Amino acid sequence: MPAKKKFPPLVKEAPQSRAPVRGRGASWSPANRFEKLHVDLTDMDSVDAEEERPRRLTQFFRDGTKSIITRNSSPDVGFETSLNPYRGCEHGCIYCYARPTHEYLGFSAGLDFESKIMVKTNAPELLHAELESPRWQPQTLVMSGVTDPYQPIERKLRITRGCIEVLARFRNPVAIITKNRLVARDIDLLRELAKFNAVAVNLSVTSLDPNLQRVLEPRTSSPHARLDAIKQLRSAGIPTGVMVAPVIPGLTDHEVPKILDACAKAGAQFAGYTIVRLPWAVAPLFEHWLEEHFPDRKEKVLGRIRDLRGNRLNSSQWHTRMSGEGIFAEQIASLFKVGCHRAGIRERPKLSCESFRRSTTQLRFFA
Repeated sequence: MPAKKKFPPLVKEAPQSRAPVRGRGASWSPANRFEKLHVDLTDMDSVDAEEERPRRLTQFFRDGTKSIITRNSSPDVGFETSLNPYRGCEHGCIYCYARPTHEYLGFSAGLDFESKIMVKTNAPELLHAELESPRWQPQTLVMSGVTDPYQPIERKLRITRGCIEVLARFRNPVAIITKNRLVARDIDLLRELAKFNAVAVNLSVTSLDPNLQRVLEPRTSSPHARLDAIKQLRSAGIPTGVMVAPVIPGLTDHEVPKILDACAKAGAQFAGYTIVRLPWAVAPLFEHWLEEHFPDRKEKVLGRIRDLRGNRLNSSQWHTRMSGEGIFAEQIASLFKVGCHRAGIRERPKLSCESFRRSTTQLRFFA
């Protein structure tokens, strides 16, 4: 196998911020690793660093994608196909492993990722065409892999809902992961899929502390709202679980048992977890965020992460990148296992493709 091409930063860049940005996870935009030219906004010869910056507003751009189903061959994620109605995510979770995917678009993994959102307005139509194709082998689709399908703009655009309408029509199984209570809006469609054992919803809960959540995941639903969403989904008979993800050692790891207990009491039936991952530009973004919000814990948190990652802030090694290695990884795994046992949380259900149908099936039958 040829060695992976490395993209070292053009300059050793200092963060372009002096204070957190209200309502945002990141407070600066590090250089895109594919850029041939980068202007360091802290360079006094290039810009006036004292000039007050306006509030960063969110911009939305039409994504002209020709296909909607993404495939992967990773042995770690547990699924092969996924569906992303958006690219970028206004939730702004500072630790998000998907931030570097914005660099493929010429944007930054920092503020750009959470303020320049690509919108796939034709996602439902594309999904219908792909499921209708005889080349599609029915299997579970995951929403989403690199964005939250229920980020704030979904309330207005309803693209995710349109995709779920298509999935319900075909009875194709779907597993949803979100940090937003907006998922409860689509209970009517999810209930239809549940009749055929074709849906599972995972609410991602990183912390029960609303003060931490507001700076860690600034535009997500509050912990209380996520617990309420779990309760609503379970009351409607929809299989619902919790993703304790990501676990951040030295910052949120002590909350794992409490999160599992609270979610189980709200109705969560199954659970999973991952350890924080800091690929590419996410590492300096996360380091700077710690300096801004938790300077007293910075070295402890980074030290624990290095212990989990072979003395590095990130490791992309198969089979361990989600769970880490070493004594702290073992402690977190033990906390999770014991927490699930005490809370009565069971294994994740296996979804069924047996009821899948195409709109052309009836026509072929009578041909």
